Amino acid sequence: MLRLILAHGAGAGRTHPFMVACARGLTARGIDVITFDFPYMQQRRSVPDKAPVLEQCFREVIDDARRSDPGGTIFIGGKSMGGRIATHLAAQGVEGVAGVVALGYPLHPPGKPGQLRDAHLPDIRLPVLIVQGERDTFGTPDELKPVLARMTADVVLHVVPRADHSLARGRGPQNYDDVLDVIGSWMSTKVREAAPANQS
Repeated sequence: MLRLILAHGAGAGRTHPFMVACARGLTARGIDVITFDFPYMQQRRSVPDKAPVLEQCFREVIDDARRSDPGGTIFIGGKSMGGRIATHLAAQGVEGVAGVVALGYPLHPPGKPGQLRDAHLPDIRLPVLIVQGERDTFGTPDELKPVLARMTADVVLHVVPRADHSLARGRGPQNYDDVLDVIGSWMSTKVREAAPANQS
C-alpha cells in the first residue's frame, strides 16, 4: 500500500477544508492518506507545541502506520508547519519512510526573511517534494531555490502560479487537482525508482 501521512499546519487541524480536500483527492488517486492532530490541537490550544513534542507525535503516527501495513510504502509530509516537522524527522534519519512532501514550506515568518528555518535541510537524505505558491509570504520559490541548492537530497520544487501560502489562487472555491496530480505522480515515480534497490 502506498501511504502519505499528512500533518496539518499551525492554525488548523485535520478537518480543515484544505486537509480534507487533499486527503480525498489523493485517495481518489490510489494513495492512502493518514491525517492526525498534534497534541495542542487535540487539546484545543491555539499555540503549537514545541518541536520535540510535534516530532514525537509524528513518529508515533509513523510507527502505527508501519505496524498496520508492514509491507507498505510510507511518505510523510504536511501543510506549512506539518511539512516542516516532516523535514525535521527526515533530517534526523527517521526509518521506514520513502520521502517527504511539504506543502507551503514555511522558510521564514512573514516579513522576517532573516529568520530562516533551513539549518536542518542539508541533513536530509530522502527525496523531497516542495509545493510552493508563487506568492507565498512565508518564502517565495526564489527565496527557496538557494536554500535547496545546498541540499544533496533529491529535491523537486513545484511552483503553483499566483498561489499564496495556502496554495489558494484568489478568492472563492479552490481546485487543487493540479497539485494533487503532481504529488501522486511524484510519489509513484519515487516508488518505481526505489524498486530495484528494494529487490536486490
